[in-house]
Amino acid sequence: MAALLPLAVQAEEGVDTEHIFGFMIGSDVGPVGEREFQTETTGRFGKDSGTYRALGQQLEAEFVPMQDFRVEVGTTFMAHDIAGVPGLDDRRQLSWQGVSVDLRYRFLDRETAPFGMTLAMETHADRVDETTAAVVRSYSTELTAAFDREIIPNVAVAAFNLSYQPEWTRMPQTGAAEQDATLGAAFGLMVQVRPDILLGGEVRYFRKYDGIGLDAFAGQALFIGPTAYFQISKRSRLTASWGVQAWGQRTGSNATLDLVNFERHQARLVFGLNF
Repeated sequence: MAALLPLAVQAEEGVDTEHIFGFMIGSDVGPVGEREFQTETTGRFGKDSGTYRALGQQLEAEFVPMQDFRVEVGTTFMAHDIAGVPGLDDRRQLSWQGVSVDLRYRFLDRETAPFGMTLAMETHADRVDETTAAVVRSYSTELTAAFDREIIPNVAVAAFNLSYQPEWTRMPQTGAAEQDATLGAAFGLMVQVRPDILLGGEVRYFRKYDGIGLDAFAGQALFIGPTAYFQISKRSRLTASWGVQAWGQRTGSNATLDLVNFERHQARLVFGLNF
């Protein structure tokens, strides 16, 4: 990567962080009037034993109605292939999962401040559980504070995310209800090796709790993996990211991975089109 840095110095404009990360977010939100269509494919693979594959396809429309404020609405479809996983029913199904709204407001712009800062609130209403594929009534809101800074102007950008995601779930068939929450911290670094290509990686750490008030610790996991961003044309882009659980721990277990609350592998492919 260091050998490729001289190629990136030719870039004339700063790095736009709105879409360059896979699982993380940057502080940029786009110019006023921008409209985009985006498809986000997320795969999660591997549990303690058996076969576990979950694939989510989210279709999103994004627009920027005013300065520093972005709105995104979306809907998600899921595909599950679960067999022989302890604690989960065997399922092979396609389903419509639910809808989402993502609101972002940028409080600090890197051009006029030491770093960029954006607060995001993404709310989901789901009818299918993304992990078990069971029929549920689930509501969650992920609150994220995103910070970023160009550590080498026009070449390299670093980002840091802090997140809190409470979730309320009810089982329609039994009437049972449960609450949980996930805390997250992530660091990402992307380097512009060509004017239309950025390469880097993301490190993400999560802590899972029973109860939205962080009542009881359930497990934790650390994901590490590469990310690549490609500006295909003036109006289209592609981001690919992959993360492997490098370390984890579940409450009551001595295992070095938590494959109950999290997966062994996570992958994401995002395609965007400006119109």
